[in-house]
Order: sequence, then C-alpha cells, then structure tokens
Amino acid sequence: MIVAVQYEYVPERTDDRLAARPAHRAWLSGLKAHGRIVQTGPFADGLGALLVFDVPDEAALDELLAADPYPKDAVVVASRRCWATLFDVGR
Repeated sequence: MIVAVQYEYVPERTDDRLAARPAHRAWLSGLKAHGRIVQTGPFADGLGALLVFDVPDEAALDELLAADPYPKDAVVVASRRCWATLFDVGR
C-alpha cells in the first residue's frame, strides 16, 4: 500500500527540527535501503515535506513513523493519506 505522509514544520521549533535533521535523514536513508520509502523531500516553500511510503499496512507505517527522530507534534505535524496509484513507475 502506498501512503503519502505530509509533514508541516512547526515554525517556533525550527532550531529543534534542524538539530534532529541529520538523524531524520539517516532514518530516511535506511528506509530507502529497505524499500519502505518511495520518495521524500521538502516542499519548495520550506514549510514542510512529503514522504511517500510503500508499506504492507497501516500498522507497519505506524511503526516506521514512531522511529522517526523528529519529535512528533513538536517540530512537525504529520497527516497521512492512502494513495491508490495507477501506474508502476519502476520501483
């Protein structure tokens, strides 16, 4: 199942987010190596990011997101939507 997770950055916590960013990006690299994240990156406006996961179910996604070094609801606010993709783009 493909799930798009949007992170909105909490402006008042920018310093905390930036301090956690190296660990967050290492976490993302590990997910990519294990085929769990399809694509990710910050929005051009700098206000958040999109993470696209390939997971077997919502429980697996919950487990992955719980391991993200970004403290939830402190430096980012996450929302998610399951995505019914139409085409396989060679993942």
